[in-house]
Amino acid sequence: MNLETRYAHHPEDVKGYDTETLRRHFLVEQIFVTGELKLTYSHVDRVVFGGACPTTQAIALEGGKAFGTPNFLDRRELGVVNIGAPGKAIVDGKTYALASGDGLYVGMGNASVSFTSDDAAHPAKFYLLSSPAHASYPTVKITRADANPRKLGAAETCNVRTIYQYVHPAVCKSCQLVMGVTVLEPGSVWNTYPPHTHERRMEVYLYFGMAEATRIFHLHGQPAETRHLVVANEQAVISPSWSIHAGVATGPYSFIWGMAGENQTFDDMDTLGPNDLK
Repeated sequence: MNLETRYAHHPEDVKGYDTETLRRHFLVEQIFVTGELKLTYSHVDRVVFGGACPTTQAIALEGGKAFGTPNFLDRRELGVVNIGAPGKAIVDGKTYALASGDGLYVGMGNASVSFTSDDAAHPAKFYLLSSPAHASYPTVKITRADANPRKLGAAETCNVRTIYQYVHPAVCKSCQLVMGVTVLEPGSVWNTYPPHTHERRMEVYLYFGMAEATRIFHLHGQPAETRHLVVANEQAVISPSWSIHAGVATGPYSFIWGMAGENQTFDDMDTLGPNDLK
């Protein structure tokens, strides 16, 4: 397991960061490493996220000193979305087949979680997001058809999109984790506009499905002190609760969003107007 730690930051400090410093603290440039498990431990709401990309051997989640528990899920819950070739997740001996676009919620208390690819030459890419938990809920496989869809936006503002809520009270029980996939329609490039904040929850974005030359301009910072991160395919952004949430791209893309924090109310957000941004 390759584990990196990222610490929390005060917005008054962040507004003085140059581009390199901002990227070093908030952008994870490599999520999937073939044959490895690569995770980032963020002290923002203590979420852990990253990728498992198995080839010839299974990849297992491990506990230990980094998490303070013998097993990874002793005090945590986990959301999984596969964006690669077909594979399997094995949770305490039970196997869940996950095609591309399939998700899985794994509750606290499961002692063993591992991942395999059906074809080592074409590996699965399991995106993982975990948050601390206080109760144990059943493990649930979630296909795109099982997810709760919400269509938002308008063609005139270039942000027509469908938000597929995977780990969400409308789909399955979880402690604080909320997670899903947003798919934009052709010609739409804004993942939301105008931006918003949600002071009670942090968020992690994984952008994927992008051409090699496509870039996301992910807006970051407080509304009156904005910055941006230029993001490539299969890179992730840590967005603290005090930061605006919005982004625009130079071409087609999708993204996995995941949140942890005070509540699971998806619409608990503070919407901003264009005049609020500087």
